[in-house]
This record gives sequence, C-alpha cells and structure tokens, in this order.
Amino acid sequence: MKCPYCSKKDTRVIDTREVGEGIRRRRECKSCRQRFTTYERVAKTSLMVAKRDGRREPFDSDKLLKGILRACAKRPIPTETLEQLIKDIEREIYELGQAEVPSERIGTMVTNHLRELDDVAYVRFASVYRRFQDVDTLAEEIEEFKEWKKREAELEAQLPLEL
Repeated sequence: MKCPYCSKKDTRVIDTREVGEGIRRRRECKSCRQRFTTYERVAKTSLMVAKRDGRREPFDSDKLLKGILRACAKRPIPTETLEQLIKDIEREIYELGQAEVPSERIGTMVTNHLRELDDVAYVRFASVYRRFQDVDTLAEEIEEFKEWKKREAELEAQLPLEL
C-alpha cells in the first residue's frame, strides 16, 4: 500500500474492522509515520441487464434506486427501510448467479418488495413497469392487488400468535 503523504510503499496495518459490506484498515507509514485509512470491499462481478427492446446494459444500482425513490416519493417510508430494500433486491439479483438478468426479472423483484412495503408505491412502480395501456388495465391490477392483500390478511389471521 502506497502512503498518500510520502508515496513510499512500506506501510503496516494498525487496526482492521468490518464496516458494512467491507473492511476498514488503519495504516501507518514506516517512513513518515503518518497514519491513514483504507477501505476494502468485494468487487462485484459485472452484471448485464437485458432490456425489453433487446439492448444490453450494465446493471446500475443507482438507476434501481432512482426508480424506487420515484415510486416512494412523498410516502411515509423511512430512508433506512428504502436503503435496506435496495440492498435486499441487489443481493437477490447477484444471488441468481447469472451474468445477464432480464429487466423483467428485476422489475418483478421490485414489485414483490414494494407490494409488501407500501400500497401506493407498489401501484406507482407497477404502472410504469407493466406499462398499462389504459385506466381499465390499471384498475384491474388494483383489484388484483386488493385481493392479494385480503388473502395475505386472512393467512396472517390464521397463523398462531407467538409468545
């Protein structure tokens, strides 16, 4: 590791800690005695997204975040919840173990998560993702969503309470 102060390569690690999805190391230069911090994280494999129109583009978690933030705009959803949602979806995408993932698959993952998180965010995202052609199609989706919520509530009511 090259010292950012004197550019010598002779440094030693003083402290190592796990932070988030990486490692933080405190280092000291043996030449100038200055201390500095480095961060290490696992480099994710390149992942391509296959778009509906046949194009291929690199997976961009920022683009995923923007779409989800747009769907959740002005909704009472804590930032921490959205950050965890993004991490969960990104983890699921990489766990598929594929070099190329269809955009439809990513959209389905997002809608599944948003369905459980917030009704309005789900409908907003689904309306863009599924490209509803008219109001009737959107209304049908909302009715199906209401039925799904009703079934989920019935299933929850049948579960035994944990003490």
